[in-house]
Amino acid sequence: MNALQPWHIIILVLVVVLLFGAKRLPDAARSIGKSMKIFKAETKDMAGGDKDKAAETEEVETKQLPQATTPAPAAPAASAQDKQVADLQRQLDELKKQQAATPATPAPAEQAQKNAS
Repeated sequence: MNALQPWHIIILVLVVVLLFGAKRLPDAARSIGKSMKIFKAETKDMAGGDKDKAAETEEVETKQLPQATTPAPAAPAASAQDKQVADLQRQLDELKKQQAATPATPAPAEQAQKNAS
């Protein structure tokens, strides 16, 4: 008794055509079709992506890094990096000293708030 009958569908189609117009319906149907296609592709990609990620992690775990045969070139690079770090540390210390030497003055916004209270 409460089942959807053919004349219900006809009335529904007529209402939709009257509301949206016959020119817009093909474009709307095309847009919905494209959206569904993209959605299906993404869900397949997500479902397949989990399996691919598991396979990739297994491959990564089984691979080993090649052994370095000449560790000598790494030493000069490390000393150059140590020198840069020392220079940066020295510059940071100088900036801290300069900041400590200058008296701290409140910002103009803070002064305006104090004057307003």
